[in-house]
Amino acid sequence: MNDVALAKSLSSKVLQPRSSGRAKTLTTLNEHVVEVISDSGEGAQRCGQSLGAIAAKMGNGVWTVEIIPAEIRPPARSVAGASGNCIRLGAGRVTNGGNETDLVIAFNEQVLLGRVRSGELKPDCIILLESMWRENSDPRIVGSYVATHDELVSAGYRVLEIPMEHECRKLVPDARRGKNMFALGVLCSIYSLDLQLAREQIALTFGKKAASVITSNVRLLEAGHEWAEANLDFKFRIPATPATEPQIVINGNTALALGILASGMEVCAMYPITPATSASHYLSDVFEKVGGVVHQAEDEIGACAFAIGASYAGKCTVTITSGPGYSLKQEAIGLAVMGEIPLVVVNVQRGGPSTGQPTKAEQGDLLSAMFGSHGDAPKVVIAPSTIEDCFYSMITARKIAETFNMVVVVLSDANLATSQQPFPRPRFSESWLAPPFDQSELPAGLKPYQWDQTTGLARRFVPGQPRGMHTLTGLAHDQLSHVAYDPEINHEGIRARSLKLAALQKTLKTPPVFGDDSGDLLVIGWGSTRGAIEEAVESVRAEGHKVSSLHFTIIQPLPAGIKEILQRFTRVMTIEGNWSDDPQDEIIDETNRRYSALAMLLRARYLVDVDCWSEVKGQQIRPNMVRRVLLEKLRQH
Repeated sequence: MNDVALAKSLSSKVLQPRSSGRAKTLTTLNEHVVEVISDSGEGAQRCGQSLGAIAAKMGNGVWTVEIIPAEIRPPARSVAGASGNCIRLGAGRVTNGGNETDLVIAFNEQVLLGRVRSGELKPDCIILLESMWRENSDPRIVGSYVATHDELVSAGYRVLEIPMEHECRKLVPDARRGKNMFALGVLCSIYSLDLQLAREQIALTFGKKAASVITSNVRLLEAGHEWAEANLDFKFRIPATPATEPQIVINGNTALALGILASGMEVCAMYPITPATSASHYLSDVFEKVGGVVHQAEDEIGACAFAIGASYAGKCTVTITSGPGYSLKQEAIGLAVMGEIPLVVVNVQRGGPSTGQPTKAEQGDLLSAMFGSHGDAPKVVIAPSTIEDCFYSMITARKIAETFNMVVVVLSDANLATSQQPFPRPRFSESWLAPPFDQSELPAGLKPYQWDQTTGLARRFVPGQPRGMHTLTGLAHDQLSHVAYDPEINHEGIRARSLKLAALQKTLKTPPVFGDDSGDLLVIGWGSTRGAIEEAVESVRAEGHKVSSLHFTIIQPLPAGIKEILQRFTRVMTIEGNWSDDPQDEIIDETNRRYSALAMLLRARYLVDVDCWSEVKGQQIRPNMVRRVLLEKLRQH
């Protein structure tokens, strides 16, 4: 019997709620944001991911955001140790994590406090709180719990205590290892989710473990569901529309990894770094099955050098990192630019500078990706805006890298890396793959860097090709790859490498405007801010405001037609997750204000007065915050 069949056989009857004398109110909602929060290691993230997967299979829109502590093993019952998942459930397609939380289930009051203090919960949020701490043997813990409970009630939250520990101990000796599945059962009851789908999800989640583990977790799920049915007086239903085509529910890092497989790339060289590591973890599990290799180097520099060597030998290689690792790779990336070796670099951005905020989201690396290398080192920069984009961006990156013999940087971020969203299962196409490399004898007299005068392109040579022998160098060189310091030769090489960006730009389509083609305000974004921006724009447009948005996926080079779009709007501004000075600050004026990254680029490129608003709190940018910013901008004129 396989795992799914085992889960189906565990309970064939419909569970009947225990009589409690309470009338249960069923409320139909368009959407809800729910959190599961615990100490690290108690499984709240797995609970939230499973909830999202179950809802997605029913046909709900879903976006999940992981809540990850900065420390690897933070102290138990600490505000900073909060670990879990925030899940937005919707009746339609969901493109971002939404606004403040409507309902939270917390395994202790301390992990909850951090969420309250950072303004993550709505004023009337329903809080389901583990009650075991009220009876703890340590009077200090009891005092903390009671004080926090009473404070939350006084603040207007609806706090309901749940005896999760007590109920789980009826089924398992270690409730800490089963409480998350009990919580999943409670949430399935609250949101009217299919319990059979939940059983099947558990079988998939624990598929590599013994059948007894699956059985135990399913019983905990059912116990949580039964407890909620009998003891809670409310229930929600979010209408679902089953998908008409197969869907997958994955996070951005897994989508990147799957995109690497789908693109036909065969080598990934990396060094572990948060929040990028899970992409290489996934590849480590599956890459060998399709002939790929994951190489974990001794450090970030070694990983980049290995990737360059593999690409020089005829492969197209990817190296995966985050901000600090990208900085360490910069010199080697310059070698790939100078040697015109195709290379894909994934930078899953996080808060910085230095060690910064390893588990928090930020968009601070755009200018570094574009201009960070010493000297003139043109690179293509792609920024996926959705989980689905993460998949397809890798196919695009590989094609560009090999067509133009260039470095392509893919800028994801922590918000995309750990968020889950359903999207149509990709249907493999042969067009995603590069044709087999032509290793036949090269024409007599062909030079390794025989740059086309219009495009800057030159044929790619690989070691072993007849008539292709040459010495690769990172020094300035001529078309034969001979080191050359002649002014004209150096100028010719820089011109050729720059022309590649211009040649690529000629192939790009102008991105579509979301909304009308002209109006009072145009909002521009890039990367993971897309969902929040477009939701906010849609909201203010519904009130009659002439607001539209534009979103960039390929940022270097920018496509043609952008200036014409900007000129059709009275005002233009960017919304970004990197720093810009607030013009309301006392010391800030037009002579010293720092603009956010994309705003700075657009102002310089198109000589248009582009304003900006940004936020770098390490959190996702919310639609209601963007909405407030847009309405305030409209009121200023």
